[in-house]
Amino acid sequence: MTTENRSTFDTIVIGGGQAGIVVGYELKSRGIDFLILDAGERVGDAWRNRWDSLRLFTPTRMNGLPGLPYPGPGNRFIGKNEIADYLEDYAAAMDLPIRHRARVTQVGRDGEDYVLTAGGNNYRARHVVVAMANYQVPYVPDFAPDLSPSIVQMHSMHYRNPHQLQPGPALIVGLGNSGADIAYEVAHDHQTIVSGSESGAIPFRLESRFGRSIGTRLVRFAMLNVLNTSTPIGRKLRPKMLTKSAPLVRIRPKELAKAGVGRVDRIGGVVDGLPVTESGDTLEVANVIWCTGYRPGFSWIDLAVFDDDGKPRHQRGIVEESPGLYFVGLFFLHAVWSETLTGVQVDARHVVSHLAERSAVAPV
Repeated sequence: MTTENRSTFDTIVIGGGQAGIVVGYELKSRGIDFLILDAGERVGDAWRNRWDSLRLFTPTRMNGLPGLPYPGPGNRFIGKNEIADYLEDYAAAMDLPIRHRARVTQVGRDGEDYVLTAGGNNYRARHVVVAMANYQVPYVPDFAPDLSPSIVQMHSMHYRNPHQLQPGPALIVGLGNSGADIAYEVAHDHQTIVSGSESGAIPFRLESRFGRSIGTRLVRFAMLNVLNTSTPIGRKLRPKMLTKSAPLVRIRPKELAKAGVGRVDRIGGVVDGLPVTESGDTLEVANVIWCTGYRPGFSWIDLAVFDDDGKPRHQRGIVEESPGLYFVGLFFLHAVWSETLTGVQVDARHVVSHLAERSAVAPV
């Protein structure tokens, strides 16, 4: 598929991560003319740039993408660099047209077409698929700058390993999966406290025989086929899950307790340079890691398709208010697992099927 020096396409995909390349696979299989624009240097960089010890929650047999099974034994839990390299190999094997170092800075509309600016170049397309996660802008509380300069603080986005911390106690703020994983790791070298409460936890150990063989299959079935927008329970739970962290998977409260991680309630502010809990306890710590999540970062999309919180309005990734615009890769786009390697495949097929039908109809 020759795309060199071209600027007009039927479809432009924004993002060359797992969502973008699966959308690319679906588009290519239908013979649709497209280009993927990606801000990174390489496919998989979003994984490479996370903390060093990160591992997937699913065994390798669940991590293959359409057309290329994941190589090797099927019951391993692989690390972030392995999956990044697999995604890069996948894009090459499928011969997907990707332009790297092409961060999209504006998307607008001109008649029936979308116009985009990326990497200093202008593009035009009848369809645009925004293949990106919700996790765009790191969030920290407004009082974070009030911490003493002597305290090392960082967002989980910038955490790589405990060597970034200075001697002394560490406070991990936020108890989602990233907070739990990082707290567990940091506790090996530092007195560690975690702030906040979890939104539940899976009832089995991920690396156990049951977890590898049966548990992960049961979780996958529930997260894809039960908790989605097509079921009553999924529609009921979706608004709550969009505002809370996901249940803990690998590192659960019992693992944190065994590692000696202390627990405190939410951090309510800063007094005299030190973090203070909502119940008024001052925490004398040397390090703070904000595992407080992200905010959507779609301000570069100059279209009235977002709610008051900056989240796109869509039906299973299809933006009815702006025909030809789609989203893939968002948390709970259709199912709880919509952002995962497994879930994104379901959403990509659905979105591209709709896009293909529209592409077959010539514009008036």
